[in-house]
Amino acid sequence: MADKHRPRRGSMGFSPRKRANRPYGTVTAWPDTNAQGIRVQGFAGWKAGMTHVLVKNTNPTSTSAGQEVRKAVTVVETPPMRILGVRGYSMDPYGLRTAGEVWCEPDDLPPGIVPRLANATRGERDASEGRKPAKRGGRIPSRSTGFNQTAYDALTSADLIEVRIIAATQPNLVSGSPSKTSEIMELNLVGGTPVEKLEWAKERLGAEITIEDVWEDGQEIDVIGITKGKGFQGSVKRWGVKLLSHKNSKKRRQAGNLGDFGTGYVRSTVPQAGQMGYHQRTELNKRLLRISTPLTNEITPAGGFLNYGEVKNAYVLVQGSLPGPAKRLLRLRDPIRPRKNSHPIDLTYVSTASKQGV
Repeated sequence: MADKHRPRRGSMGFSPRKRANRPYGTVTAWPDTNAQGIRVQGFAGWKAGMTHVLVKNTNPTSTSAGQEVRKAVTVVETPPMRILGVRGYSMDPYGLRTAGEVWCEPDDLPPGIVPRLANATRGERDASEGRKPAKRGGRIPSRSTGFNQTAYDALTSADLIEVRIIAATQPNLVSGSPSKTSEIMELNLVGGTPVEKLEWAKERLGAEITIEDVWEDGQEIDVIGITKGKGFQGSVKRWGVKLLSHKNSKKRRQAGNLGDFGTGYVRSTVPQAGQMGYHQRTELNKRLLRISTPLTNEITPAGGFLNYGEVKNAYVLVQGSLPGPAKRLLRLRDPIRPRKNSHPIDLTYVSTASKQGV
């Protein structure tokens, strides 16, 4: 029987393959859009699981036009996020620079956000005074939050390039979330002038924002998440290299050689063992088939989603698969490489059959 030949798995464009710094993704770029009104460009939600739907193919040029086709979808639970503050950025010779920020009143903070803010504020204060960072926990200082009119006036008079809101997740609303502490993240604003964006954010400090305020059915988004962690793996599983002959140096599951002698070091392109999984990855142009409200929540299958449970908040159905296991927090963003997709969505059936394997 002939030997099997296939391309080596993995791309060197993602190197070095090391563990992510946090269990949720980081948005490094926000797309430029021609939005008429002021709107938010991102959101966050928890991956609940997968199911399948039947969608009527509305593409007239397709061979299955007018027929029902089966699509795999991922269910992402998206409870409301709380707007904590607004931050402005100006441009200098070194790039974007934080020009200032304004926070909401302490009474508007959601449960689980106080310890996180207290740790960050005490650490910054101790570092500025030359002391070691304080231990976790403690009372939140009075100067860490609260609307500051002077800071707001300074932002309106500054030469701002971007304006972003500081939002927090609310894991206490999600039964399947393993975390009890809110995650704080930035969400970019588009449309209007910087002063109009600041005024828009000022009116909503301490309020909630929902997934319906950001997108509509049929739109495409980018999903940023952390993949499943697989630990330390060898070169065969990690890179898909071929097994060596049984006569080769008493070892089979390794690369044939580590490179030439003249270089003096092992090149980074040599497939070696190391961390596999738990990397940040971005799925581009994932279509939203449905954005549901809690009043129309009928997505939980019989027995609940495996390793997650029930979906009790608003959710979105994203066509295809998304990175990471169940319960992992995903970042949603406007598409950085948008494409034309004018065909409407005609969702006819959503499967709620048990996912327990019975």
